Amino acid sequence: MATNANWTVVFEDKLVIKNYAEGASEGIGYHIDDNSFWENESFQNIWAIQSDTSNTSDEVEHRDSTPHCSLSDEGINIQQFIDKWDAAHLLILQSNWDTNNHPDGETEDEKIIRLGARPTSYSS
Repeated sequence: MATNANWTVVFEDKLVIKNYAEGASEGIGYHIDDNSFWENESFQNIWAIQSDTSNTSDEVEHRDSTPHCSLSDEGINIQQFIDKWDAAHLLILQSNWDTNNHPDGETEDEKIIRLGARPTSYSS
């Protein structure tokens, strides 16, 4: 596979990794537990993909001996994987906000002043 990709998807593990996550020195990956998504017929022969690489002809790795190819040659739009990652990341941001409570207690307004509003969306 190509190196230095912005996004990596490992189909066997149902894993989407953002390799340039904000504030992260390493990529952040989320297991996407959505069988209907992963069972898409067009994904059945794909082992892994990487996007935004320096070698676009090496973005898609197949399970069989099919040569590596680009995402566009395979007809894959990386945005569908980014959307899944964004949704998983939003859940983490919301959970972090929900559990970040002042030890002495606080009102919701005080919490918003301290942390900002609870995240309602996230877009990479």
